[in-house]
Amino acid sequence: MDVIVLFFAFGLIAGLLRSELKLPPGLYEGLSLFLLLAIGLKGGQGLAGQPLMPLLPELASVMLLGVIQTFIAFAILLNLGRFARPDAASIAAHYGSVSIATFAVAVTWLSTRNIGFEPQLVVYLAVMEVPPILVGIMLARGMGSGQVVRWGNLLHEAFLGKAVTLLLGGMAIGWFAGPGGLDSITPVFFDLFKGVLALFLLEMGLIVSRQMSGLRQQGLFLLSFGICMPLLSAVLGLACGWLLGLSVGGLTLLATLAASASYIAVPAAMRLAVPTANQATSLAAVLGISFPFNVFFGIPLFYQMAQYLAGA
Repeated sequence: MDVIVLFFAFGLIAGLLRSELKLPPGLYEGLSLFLLLAIGLKGGQGLAGQPLMPLLPELASVMLLGVIQTFIAFAILLNLGRFARPDAASIAAHYGSVSIATFAVAVTWLSTRNIGFEPQLVVYLAVMEVPPILVGIMLARGMGSGQVVRWGNLLHEAFLGKAVTLLLGGMAIGWFAGPGGLDSITPVFFDLFKGVLALFLLEMGLIVSRQMSGLRQQGLFLLSFGICMPLLSAVLGLACGWLLGLSVGGLTLLATLAASASYIAVPAAMRLAVPTANQATSLAAVLGISFPFNVFFGIPLFYQMAQYLAGA
């Protein structure tokens, strides 16, 4: 088990035991901003040496992947889980979108083992976040809730929220700087990345421990969904990556992205557009089940599946 995962386990156990351990207010957001910018810089630097136009079909493919996942999750939650339409749509949007923290853990997991991956995976991360939000809103309003969606505010939140802005801004800086242009800031953004991620996961463990009460209220179905949906999404991600010709590392990362679920951008957008949805239920599933599952078990499993698919 990677040492950064142990930080997450430490925070989770400390929270479950009701320890007085707390990180300073604002540190969680600061760590999030650092990770987003560092990931964007690394991806932009990798993209600097290759043309961007050939990536457009790939970006369309992974965006479609997120949309398909949203529809599948919605159908399961609505028909099998018997969730109300707004709740089913909100949870589905979470699972169609992506988790930057899970992606960061997977990147570190691969880097520790000297497993390479394509630099455009960071671009995948940026473009896969928004489409499921829009689909989730349309699904929530399919029966007419009487709520008026302010699409201007919503699109601004989705496309210019801090997560997407930092990723795209970091990629732009890395791309303009080129392969050697980031050397002066490498000690801060690249050498310290794993340590910052460890602190972030410590706080994530504390946050997850506070979602456990919501899981107890929702029962066995949400527990099953929180594990089975990431597995199904990972298979879809592997299939998409295989069609795109990705390496084993790229397949692993795309499977991880597909299996992950958003807990930052989607809740913010859903609170704005679908106020009748119970966000606590969504976060309980995402943070209480799927995030720990992916971090502890999913990433190594997805790597094994990628090796098998690639014949490695």
